[in-house]
Amino acid sequence: MVILKGIPSVLTPELLYVLAQMGHGDELVLADANFPTSSVCKCGPVEIRADGVRIPELLKAILKLFPLDTYDESAAVMDLVPSDLLKGLKVPIWDQYSELLKQAGSDGNMKPVERFAFYERAKKAFAVVATGETALYGNLIIKKGVIPPEEQC
Repeated sequence: MVILKGIPSVLTPELLYVLAQMGHGDELVLADANFPTSSVCKCGPVEIRADGVRIPELLKAILKLFPLDTYDESAAVMDLVPSDLLKGLKVPIWDQYSELLKQAGSDGNMKPVERFAFYERAKKAFAVVATGETALYGNLIIKKGVIPPEEQC
């Protein structure tokens, strides 16, 4: 846990370091508890553990420090598999993500990405954060944007 003024305590030192290292266009995966984080990270991304932390709480904290990309899609979710689409499965956590993204200045849109394409995209991410999120289809990718000079300290 980090105890610093203005830094949410849910952000670990490892995660803060990764966020600082990331550049424009780098992607961060917030992975739910069912996501194969360790397997995906064998291909290159940094593995960060945030076990027990739900993604909305973590996303809210990250977005206090993390500029979202405004030149390209800033977020993506893992799309439902065909059988879940046929069942009409709802994914209410996506509404929470969308609202948090809007609060951070995004349009709140999240591109649905087919399951295996999502895994491949995650392998190219800068880092994958393994969370305790238990919601189905809770995985989220966010893309880092830039901080304009007038907003820099």
